Amino acid sequence: MQLDSVATAACGLMGGGAGVIVWWTLRALATEDLQQADEWRYDVSRINGLRKLDPLYRVLQPFFKPLGRLNRAAYGPRLAEVQREILAAGMSRFWLPEEYLARQQIVSVMMFPGYVYLCYSQFEGPGVMLAVLLTIVTMAWLRLRLSRAAQHRLVMIKRRMPYLLDLLTLLMEAGASFVNALDQAVREFGDHPVAIEFGRVLADMHMGKARVEAFDNMRRRLNDDEISSIVGSIIQSEKLGTPLSHIFRTQADVLRVKRSQRAETIANEAGVQMLLPGVLVMAATILVILGPFIIGYLYNGFGL
Repeated sequence: MQLDSVATAACGLMGGGAGVIVWWTLRALATEDLQQADEWRYDVSRINGLRKLDPLYRVLQPFFKPLGRLNRAAYGPRLAEVQREILAAGMSRFWLPEEYLARQQIVSVMMFPGYVYLCYSQFEGPGVMLAVLLTIVTMAWLRLRLSRAAQHRLVMIKRRMPYLLDLLTLLMEAGASFVNALDQAVREFGDHPVAIEFGRVLADMHMGKARVEAFDNMRRRLNDDEISSIVGSIIQSEKLGTPLSHIFRTQADVLRVKRSQRAETIANEAGVQMLLPGVLVMAATILVILGPFIIGYLYNGFGL
């Protein structure tokens, strides 16, 4: 009788918890935008943008604020690098670095029960420690994934930028203004990252920012040496009055030369990188050829 009451109470608690989770999720997804106050206008707009963008943020928003405070204390100066990677990876400008790190931590913690189930069923007691280790590894992997996404997007931008600069040169030499040429080039490249970044430059200029300021924002957003050199040349030509078409043509040629140099460097490193696999293949071949003779000699030697 006592066991039945305990089981009933446990089932009731589980059902109530599941009901609270479902209610919370539905309420979070159905919630309207936050009310806007004058003193917090930008922050509330940013939060509303994130709530529309990310369902996980919308459902678990109360957890992001305390985790964000902990991340600000734990990471400190490294948050600037995280912010740069967020922008370079093409993610929403609404994300603060501490909040994005909190998102990664929440995703890792949500994986923890699955890790416990899998590891405990295989290793019992030590499985819990293994699950904790896998959760930490998941956090590190998500952090590394952000860095790789930023690097990959920068590579894509640098690969296509010479062609965009060539198109800008042709359009401006044909008589188009810089704004019209940039607008047509952005539409021509569609959803490619290079078009998105120059589209942000165009949007900044449409919002009233000076051309120098718009390109400087792009330089700080991507924070890459090659791109910074190109944008710096554009800004300098704007200040000195040099025709932009000449700058675009020169920078496109420079990018092609650098790409050829990178290709030559990778080709030269390929031989060194293939050395270890070649040695392993050679050792495996020797074992396959000489293995039967060695085994036969050992067996004969021991009188078998």
